[in-house]
Amino acid sequence: MQLMAGLLAAVAVSSCATGGVPAKPAPTLAASPSGQPAKLSGKIQIWSWDVAAKALERLAPEFEKARPGVDVDVVDIGYDNAYDKITVGLKSGAGLPDVITLEDTVIPGYAENFPGGLVDLTPVASKYKADFDPAKWAAASSGKGLYALPWDSAPVGLYYRRDYFEQAKVDPESIATWDDLVAAGEKIKQATGKRLFVTDASTPAGFTTLLQQLGQGYFKDGKVAVNTPAAVRALTLLKTLKDKDLLQNEKGWDGRVTATKEGKAATQPTAAWWAGTLTGEMPELSGKFGVIPLPAFDAGGARTSANGGSALAITAQTKNQQTAWAFVEWLLAAKERQVSMMKTEALFPAYLPALSDPYFDEAQPYFGDQKINRLFADQVRQIPPVQLTGDDKQAEELLKKAVSGALLNGDDPKAALDEAAEQLATATKREVAS
Repeated sequence: MQLMAGLLAAVAVSSCATGGVPAKPAPTLAASPSGQPAKLSGKIQIWSWDVAAKALERLAPEFEKARPGVDVDVVDIGYDNAYDKITVGLKSGAGLPDVITLEDTVIPGYAENFPGGLVDLTPVASKYKADFDPAKWAAASSGKGLYALPWDSAPVGLYYRRDYFEQAKVDPESIATWDDLVAAGEKIKQATGKRLFVTDASTPAGFTTLLQQLGQGYFKDGKVAVNTPAAVRALTLLKTLKDKDLLQNEKGWDGRVTATKEGKAATQPTAAWWAGTLTGEMPELSGKFGVIPLPAFDAGGARTSANGGSALAITAQTKNQQTAWAFVEWLLAAKERQVSMMKTEALFPAYLPALSDPYFDEAQPYFGDQKINRLFADQVRQIPPVQLTGDDKQAEELLKKAVSGALLNGDDPKAALDEAAEQLATATKREVAS
């Protein structure tokens, strides 16, 4: 799902203390040979929000019907205060439900800062490792534990305006690398007056997506890695686009949507969930868009990345671990349910067997009958896994200055990232990767 963690949540996670949190419980989630506990009963509560909550509310009655005596209570807690509530519950050791929705980026922080707050699913979930998006599995892991089961994935592609490319006589299929796209962007701007894509220069979001495409996160082998050659290359690309006046700088999500709706940019490098935004908020632009794989940095390199996604975690406060796990497993490690959520709530499956469903081969009228879901499905396995840590949110805050300095003030990318690396090393007491 496309959800953006706010500053308040970032600060809450990065500054949490572990006082009052129970010791890590011994796993008690052993399943029967059939894959489900022999007998399930009792009530479980799940916290979620937005379309994820809608999917849970829609499917929970099916689970209840198949397992008499089980009651699944889905609570839409809203996104704005979700992480405040979860952090308070983990810190106090009380007040949390059985199951919580977590975005990928916060899982390691909660697992590290609140040891014992989330149930380690490794004993019952490890058999599914090969069935899930590798990048998502890595994101849900911390140390040797798996603290959530992946839900929706967010493979990134390049959405483009067919009409602008045609006007500039640019063949989208000719774009294989970022150098190709920069050159195409200059032609498109000359022919149409439109910039290449929309970004918010005050955030590191675009930089982070490019960095993952290069196979790296903010940390590497536990060391600060925001100024490695890969990081410098990612920020240099963004600065090159800005220097060539190919970036349309807009503030926040609303700015991005409005600029796209008004046709200010020719492309948008973003995740599969953007299709839902386009079809839902811009029906009048039907037929205008197509999708190609993300351009590679080098010929033959990765042509996708990740931007978003979530998982379900079981809290150590649950009194009904077996039923909680049975529901999570039933919902997420199942082709039928994952395809259903893709069709109805546009939650792109992280469960790989679901991607073979014929639905992903259906032509999409909004996109000129292109089979965009198959394109994204083929890219899921290619998303480079990266190391996430409990310090990622702190890194994100410090990188705001580096990214905005390079894009808005003309700062040298390497110098800006070197400064961010020094500050991050001091703040986290980690070494800087050589």
